[in-house]
Amino acid sequence: MIEARSIHKTYNDLHVLKGVDLHIGKGEIVSIVGASGAGKTTLLQILGTLEKPDRWNGSGLEVNGINVNSLSSKEIARFRNENIGFIFQFHQLLPEFTALENICIPAFIHNTPKEKAEQRANELLGFLGLSNRAHHKPSEMSGGEQQRVAVARSLINNPGVIFADEPSGNLDSESAENLHKLFFDLRKEFGQTFVIVTHNEELANMADRKLTMVDGKIL
Repeated sequence: MIEARSIHKTYNDLHVLKGVDLHIGKGEIVSIVGASGAGKTTLLQILGTLEKPDRWNGSGLEVNGINVNSLSSKEIARFRNENIGFIFQFHQLLPEFTALENICIPAFIHNTPKEKAEQRANELLGFLGLSNRAHHKPSEMSGGEQQRVAVARSLINNPGVIFADEPSGNLDSESAENLHKLFFDLRKEFGQTFVIVTHNEELANMADRKLTMVDGKIL
């Protein structure tokens, strides 16, 4: 599913990633842990095609069999929309839209017909226990409900891989535990691959593999 070779990233004189090699199989749930500044989020953004790695001899990145480094900006945007879902610490829902409308946005970008997108969004809301919140705006939902809406939004285009950056960092302990269990339910139901950056040791230890980053490298 994901094959990264010799991934480097520098910002001015700061060498954040120092030759990361990584293989993640289809349907695998992998957690990435490490101290702040170790390079976890930078790696996640590169794997998710939000950032480009430095050009480096021998480096490469394949996601779902596609060499993403060879794609143009327009092609990368389309590839990301079709193959990748994102869940962030702060749900990033648009406050003026309902839960249903927020979930449908990636589908509309993909030119999915409105009726089909809303049908899929309602299916996801049902799976996540949020059918009664479809027409509520974010301000009318709890933090845990908002994050589950964000999860549904990440799933709307049936991506092969979900990248999550501190997904439970802004939730109370009960909501966080429910979210952690949800990832495994989703893997069972839809077969997605999950790559999760987290400081939550409980979530990290639940994963199929826990990778530790130190000073821009995976130990």
